[in-house]
Order: sequence, then structure tokens, then C-alpha cells
Amino acid sequence: FYTKSPPLDLETVNYSSNMDMVGRLNKDKELVINGVGTSPAWKPALEMIRVAGIQTTTTESGIGASDHTSFYLRDIPALHFFTGLHSDYHKPQDDAHLINYQGILEVTDFIIALIEALDDEGELAFAKTKNERPDRKAAAFKVTLGVMPDYTFQGKGMHIDSVIEGRPGQKAGIEDGDVVIQIGEYEVTDIYSYMEALSKFKSGEKAKVVVKRGDEQVETEVTF
Repeated sequence: FYTKSPPLDLETVNYSSNMDMVGRLNKDKELVINGVGTSPAWKPALEMIRVAGIQTTTTESGIGASDHTSFYLRDIPALHFFTGLHSDYHKPQDDAHLINYQGILEVTDFIIALIEALDDEGELAFAKTKNERPDRKAAAFKVTLGVMPDYTFQGKGMHIDSVIEGRPGQKAGIEDGDVVIQIGEYEVTDIYSYMEALSKFKSGEKAKVVVKRGDEQVETEVTF
């Protein structure tokens, strides 16, 4: 809505800095930064930032499941800062006492340092990013494993941060830390192919799920 009805002329906007779920910086201080391919200025600037031991994981695409996408689609360089999902996501118990306030301060200091590093750069050049599957965002699914994905994972498959009790994954014996590599006949290489695989099933159907658990592959049957 903002980019379709902007209170400011978007021609005057240099870039967008989107903070979506930055309240749970973990003990390893992993900060995910999505959209670094939306301007050639991002990577050199980010390489200079050293704040509070924060470790960054980056993705290139300007398309993603947050509000930076709307700015990218208007040819504005855009980043999304994110400290990861957690088992309290979208639940009433996700309350103030669970926030890592020191972590929020450190993430804020990181972003301020980035802004200051870019202050003398003038207008940032915009760049289109390669979206391997432009249709990925449209994948809709009516079933779930009942797990929280680890969005900081850079390997092959979909790494599970936590398994929700009482949901299909937990009932099938899937564990925290497992990496989903296959659902039914569909190979899972990342979070997007995981969602696409889920879109092939309906409630009540069963599917073979293969996960990597350490150095082993474990096969189980899930009832959605």
C-alpha cells in the first residue's frame, strides 16, 4: 500500500531498510540480510561493518517474504534484516520478556553503521536480481509438517530449527536439527522447493519424508 500510495515521491527515496523480526538475535549473533543483490553498493559497504560480533548471512534476491519486495519491485534498492524464526512465531506467548533487547540494540547499531557508511555514496545504483524461480512466491499449500525453518541455513535442503509438538512432523519422529531433503517424490533443496513440495499434498494424505540427521539419512512417513 505504501509503495502504491506513497506519502513521499518514490523518486526521492534512495533505498529501503526493512527490519522484520529482529528481536531474537541468537547466541551466535547471526543476522540474515536479504536483498544484497539489489544494489552493487551493498556488499562492499557490508564488508566494512563490524559491530558487536554480529555474523551476517546474505541472500541476493529482492523478492522475498517481507516488505522489502514492494520497494524492489519499484526499482528501489532494498534490504531485509532478520534474526530468524522461532517456535513462538504468531502465537500469544510471543511476549516482551522473550525479546533479546541487547540484540535489538546491536542490530540497530549495525544498521546505523551501514547507513553512515553509505552517506557519502550519493544515490545507490539499483540492480535487478536473479530469481531462480519467479513463480516460487505463488506456491500455496494447505498442509504443513509443523516445523520452524532455519532461514540462516546455507546448505542443501530445509534445515529445521524446531519441531512443534503435536504436529505431523513431531508425530512422525522428525527432530530439531533435521534437514528435509525429500517429501514424497519431490526433492527439497531449499525453503522454496520445500514449500512447493508441500503444495502437492492435501490434508489426510500420507507422504514419505527423508531427512538428514547428522551423517545419516532417515526415512519416515508423515500424515498431513
